[in-house]
Amino acid sequence: MKKNSDLEMVDVVNEDNKIVFSVVKQDAHKKGLLHRTILAQLIDSKGKWILVKQASDRQDPGSYVVPVGGHIRTGESEVEALRRETLEEIGLKDFTYKFIGRGIFSRRVLGREENHYFIPYEIYSDKKINLGPEAESYKSFTKEEIKKLLKDKPKLFGNAFHFGVKAFYPNLLK
Repeated sequence: MKKNSDLEMVDVVNEDNKIVFSVVKQDAHKKGLLHRTILAQLIDSKGKWILVKQASDRQDPGSYVVPVGGHIRTGESEVEALRRETLEEIGLKDFTYKFIGRGIFSRRVLGREENHYFIPYEIYSDKKINLGPEAESYKSFTKEEIKKLLKDKPKLFGNAFHFGVKAFYPNLLK
């Protein structure tokens, strides 16, 4: 039986983020087609990064990753996807945000080809979060703690998090 999320339509894009055509999300993964994914790193007013530990049935199970990540649906803007995914994954409606960049992340995981055009944001809030089913817990980290853990215990973090740090926060690797 297919889940409703498998039937979502997503836009296949080229490397310049131009829409080529739309497909069912499941087909995009089966065929390794490049499609957009919104990501958001939650940062509190003290500058701490809140990361979630992925549930056992997700990509990067048991690893820390950014708390918000999901597909941008066909016809949906980046900000609409950011707001929807933030509500679904951490229960926040009221937050401020900042665009960070764009990057392509590809890998084979969970028996499928993920070929994602990442569109990361930072979101800012001190409100208590309410985790959705994709995460089992969360923890806040200072940038210095993340920097040290990336060096000393890199396996604590998921592959997509490592990609994001390398692409968008290289100072954490110095």
